[in-house]
Order: sequence, then C-alpha cells, then structure tokens
Amino acid sequence: MTATERSVQLVRIAAEAAADKLADDILAYDVSDQLVITDAFLLCSATNDRQVRAIVDEIEERLRVEADAKPVRREGEREGRWVLLDYVDIVVHVQHEEDRTFYALERLWKDCPLITLPESVAQVAAQRARTAPAKDAL
Repeated sequence: MTATERSVQLVRIAAEAAADKLADDILAYDVSDQLVITDAFLLCSATNDRQVRAIVDEIEERLRVEADAKPVRREGEREGRWVLLDYVDIVVHVQHEEDRTFYALERLWKDCPLITLPESVAQVAAQRARTAPAKDAL
C-alpha cells in the first residue's frame, strides 16, 4: 500500500509552506505500510520557538486555502518546541532543531520510502545553504 494522491498533495503543499517560512531539513515519509492511522509524515525544523509557530501557521493556512484541509488535532502549540498537526491523511511535525536532533524521528522511519517534494522546496534549502556562511561571519 502506498500513500494516496490526496496525502501526497497535502504533503507537497505543507512542504512548500514550510519552505516559504524557512524551515530546515524538510522530509516526508510514506508510512502507509507501517501505520494504519495515517499515510505520511512531514518533518521539518526551525531554529527558535517563534519560527516553529510561524511555520505551523503557514502550513495550516495553505492547507486550508489550497486543499480545504483542517487539522483534526493539534499538539504542542503552547510550548512551541514540537508542534504536531494531524490531518488524518498526513501528520506534520514541526520541531525546534534541538528537539529534532534529540528525538531523531528520521531514525524511526528510515525504512519507509521518502515522498518526493516539489523542486521549490529543494531550491529554498540550497539557497539557504549557500547563504549560511555569510550569516555566520557576522
């Protein structure tokens, strides 16, 4: 069994929204063979709590507008360190980079196939990687 077209569509919209808010390490896994409760996980991280919230807000807005999707459950929003958005078809994890490193969700799902994300998501990541040394020099 593989993720449905609807799930892949939601993942791609959410990934683009996260990239627009400068999320780091955006990955999506097809977990449909492992779990019966959802088809896909989208993982991304941010450098601070404020950015976590901004990413979450953008993902929710874009999924509502572009796919008429609303989360059935939200967790962790108050703390802003790891926010989980459950859309039934997909689950979005937006984590503070320290929590992402500590919990290493990628390790848990490494045997699941990756979902190909839009080229624009990779372009944002590549562009940020090129500009990162300039920021560190300041």
